[in-house]
Amino acid sequence: MGLCDGLSHCKLALAFAVFMDLLGGAALLVGVFAPLEVKGQDFGDLLVYTGALFVLISLAGWVLWYSGNIDGLTSKKELGHISSAVDRLARNLSRKIRTYRTQH
Repeated sequence: MGLCDGLSHCKLALAFAVFMDLLGGAALLVGVFAPLEVKGQDFGDLLVYTGALFVLISLAGWVLWYSGNIDGLTSKKELGHISSAVDRLARNLSRKIRTYRTQH
């Protein structure tokens, strides 16, 4: 059992999301609480907005990590419904991603 065994798949997306959250949180805190004036111009607002953007960008990493860890979705065919073209496309894409991930 390794340190990251419980994280399952998509560890890079998780690392990206955590890094962007930490960077965004730090920028937000520094922008709010630190007096940042250079030659009479206040740069606190810039850090607050930048931190908020970093946290917003981290949501993409969280969505990728969460969606990459979804296992065991049943197809409509297994439930007794007629399979549609979208279902076949999604299954084929998922299969290709999974085989690519296992090969590398």
